[in-house]
Amino acid sequence: MTVLEKTAPEAAPDHAPPPGRHTTAWLLTAGLVLTLLVLTPIAAGIGAYPVPLGDVLASVQHRVGLGGTQLDRVAESVLWNVRLPRIVLALLIGASLGCAGALMQGVFGNPLAEPGVIGVSSGAAVGAVGAIALGVNFLGTWTVSVFAFIAGLATVLLVYAMSRSGGRTEVVTLILTGIAVNAFGGAVIGLFLFFADAAAIQQITFWQLGSLSQATWPKVLAVLPCAALGLAVAPLYARRLDLLALGERPARHLGVDVERLRIVLVLVIALLTAAAVSVSGIISFVGLVVPHLLRMAAGSGHRFLVPASALLGAVVLLAADLTARTVAAPAELPLGVLTALLGSPFFFWLLRRTRRRQGGWA
Repeated sequence: MTVLEKTAPEAAPDHAPPPGRHTTAWLLTAGLVLTLLVLTPIAAGIGAYPVPLGDVLASVQHRVGLGGTQLDRVAESVLWNVRLPRIVLALLIGASLGCAGALMQGVFGNPLAEPGVIGVSSGAAVGAVGAIALGVNFLGTWTVSVFAFIAGLATVLLVYAMSRSGGRTEVVTLILTGIAVNAFGGAVIGLFLFFADAAAIQQITFWQLGSLSQATWPKVLAVLPCAALGLAVAPLYARRLDLLALGERPARHLGVDVERLRIVLVLVIALLTAAAVSVSGIISFVGLVVPHLLRMAAGSGHRFLVPASALLGAVVLLAADLTARTVAAPAELPLGVLTALLGSPFFFWLLRRTRRRQGGWA
């Protein structure tokens, strides 16, 4: 059995949690929520222009009408026009990528699957790079994001259509089709880079490295509807993902429409990932690492795993972005580079561990 296959019911995880797993899940969820509540105001205060934590809380209280005090003009501008849009965008993108990763691994039945496998990241990159290289800007500052989003969704639909045969979609075929489309997307990006001018190449390179440095409230509003819809829909399919983990045939006998489930969840994954990638560039490994860490800690039940992956994804990306903009100050590390540097060793360890377990779940 290969690493990206799971065709036998015996490879499915045991979803009957051992004693203490439910307690662990609740504690982890509470801990993640608390971490977000603590880390968010800390991240808002740290940067080239420091804002004391007390001032951050006072300004937020003032804005929501709960008292507090208004800060000086510079501090207010830094906090509300620079830091908070970036923080909210990091939370939305991290939650989207983490949740998409959990869904992806559940649909494919393998902990090594991640949203980029079905071509959404590659497709979004082609759309963004094409818009930059061709100098398209009829939508103003929204042009690159809109092109990336549309191309990402279109690529997923193309991959899914190409992998269907006889009214059904085989997981292995879907993965191989995604790999082929990713390779083709990389070639197209290479052609755009070859013919682009120096200014466009610099912008393309910056986008491909992934960053939240251009975060604004309009970009937050662009991601929010897609992220909110995807994050709201995903937990509704948790029980059916648990049944699918038993194998396709047992899942069908238990009343799961497997093909419909895959179609819906692939679209949700595409929606979450395309929206995230369209404004941040390519940020890798979040969707791979986050669900697996939670699975090791509290088991593979999706009623916990799906929402907790969104929470941990938000925490991870917020912490990574804070590190990216402070560790080499006044310079800023590309966020996608940082997540890849940290995620790659974990992936190699996960790959070796999975191979030792003959392709089973962690």
